[in-house]
Amino acid sequence: MVLLVAALTVLGGGGARAAESPAHTAQSVKVTTLSTMLTDYVGLGEWGYSALIEIDGRRILFDTGGNPDVVLKNAEALKIDLSTVEDVVISHFHDDHTSGLITLRKALMAKNPSALSHLYVGEGIFEPRFSKDGKGETENGFPALARAYLDTGGRIQQLSGPAEIATGVWLTGPVPRGHAETNWNPGLFVKTGGQLSPDTLREDTSLVIETAQGVVIVTGCGHAGIMNIADDAKAITGDARIHAVIGGIHLFGKPDAVLVETAGRLKGLAYLFAAHCTGIEATFRLRELLGLNRKTAVVAAVGSSFTLGQGIEAGHIAGWAG
Repeated sequence: MVLLVAALTVLGGGGARAAESPAHTAQSVKVTTLSTMLTDYVGLGEWGYSALIEIDGRRILFDTGGNPDVVLKNAEALKIDLSTVEDVVISHFHDDHTSGLITLRKALMAKNPSALSHLYVGEGIFEPRFSKDGKGETENGFPALARAYLDTGGRIQQLSGPAEIATGVWLTGPVPRGHAETNWNPGLFVKTGGQLSPDTLREDTSLVIETAQGVVIVTGCGHAGIMNIADDAKAITGDARIHAVIGGIHLFGKPDAVLVETAGRLKGLAYLFAAHCTGIEATFRLRELLGLNRKTAVVAAVGSSFTLGQGIEAGHIAGWAG
């Protein structure tokens, strides 16, 4: 672990904010789903998440799916060339977001040695997790995965706070938890100063894009809570308008009161492109509460996409011809 930590570069720390510098907004944004449970004519569905994010020519892979080869196979089926993607973000340590990393890196390196060569993670991702009695350390496979990644020549940057990785493109790093959202497994714990505390997945990191229409947020599971993530995105960018929420926001099985509160905090949202752990019923309920419709609040499928200025291309299984 010492050698691994020594190989990391630390970014962020909550210092510089976009609101304190001239406004930068992305002109073109496209987010294409490469891993989620639902799929269309081509591709494989799985319990996992991955998306290709394209911003003014910059390409970023956000999470890598739940099985080693699903994202690679889905990209090939969709005729998407990932070999020109150099930046990859892992939102948190769960293997339904990390499992494709090494397979993708090695396969794409054959075409471009720099493919997926720059990995961003949030501070806390390397922490061991424990069962309730504190004796049984549970498997956090990410440290071993990170070592294997470093062995390929990749580099890792660990975020202690918000970091602007391109003009108007931010990674949150660990998100302040002002709202009491409990979107994590209550059976896992971390040790701080020898004391057990619930594993809140403090490393949970989202991607935030500044646009003229408002902020676009991409999340993996949203373990920090989408209300907290939205508040952080507003603080980072200085823009109170949330234009789109994309990805998993871990609301499946939540009581209606939680969905009502969440919708209240997301009032004015133009697009909900919900994937993975958001939940199908939760997506439909949020659609109703937010005053959205079948074209603006959609359950994502493999190959479906969001494009700034055009909206959601849902595909066949989740689309609507009306």
